[in-house]
Amino acid sequence: MTRIHSSSVVDSSAVVHPDAEIGPFCHVGPLVEIGSGTRLISHISIAGPTRIGQGNVFYPHSSIGQRSQDLKYTAEPTYLEIGDHNSFREFCTVNRGTLPGTKTVIGSHGNFLAYSHIAHDCTVGDHVIFSNNGTIAGHVTVEDHAIIGGLSGVHQFCRIGRNSIIGGCTKIVQDVPPFMIADGNPAEVRGINQVGLERHGFSADSTRALREAYRLLYRSNLNVKQACEKIALDHSGPDVIQVLLDFIAASQRGIIR
Repeated sequence: MTRIHSSSVVDSSAVVHPDAEIGPFCHVGPLVEIGSGTRLISHISIAGPTRIGQGNVFYPHSSIGQRSQDLKYTAEPTYLEIGDHNSFREFCTVNRGTLPGTKTVIGSHGNFLAYSHIAHDCTVGDHVIFSNNGTIAGHVTVEDHAIIGGLSGVHQFCRIGRNSIIGGCTKIVQDVPPFMIADGNPAEVRGINQVGLERHGFSADSTRALREAYRLLYRSNLNVKQACEKIALDHSGPDVIQVLLDFIAASQRGIIR
């Protein structure tokens, strides 16, 4: 049987896997699904509709799946989906979508440190790290292996590219290209994420190509369109260059310069 502490309240419509654990003083609301091996350590509130996968750990005083904070929300059914093997540290908050049928989606193997906030309608990938007080507003996309620095804020509708890193206390109001370091207030791209690339096994050829792409985008007199055209012409080899170019081409808010 599921281990549910006597002080916790679990709604009759919630589906809790027999291998899950619900510690003291938790509240699991209607239409919540909790997968195998997931642990609510204590003082956790989970509202639905929310689906949580396997092996997640929620530390005390996290509030997960509460209604959107968007003023357009009028209590329509919206959703939250969380993958597997994430860690949500103390006082994390995650909100559901806003418009009917919309959802906030979090992938797997993420590490969300204390006071992290994921707002309505966000899409967060796999293997991400949100440092303490890392905050993303509504409709933000955070791609795989990205890192959000402590006390940093991301404006709504921005995208954080894969394998990028945002420094602490940084203000993000435009897209952060993949594989880059963004830091400051207002944020600037400082260089490629060399350490992150090395840790994830990127080849020397990929790193050299990204360094040259960074030079053309940020250290030349070319505008973004001209720089991308030259990058495409000069560097047709490594896949990372196409990832970078595709990201920039899809940008609606523009990239941080």
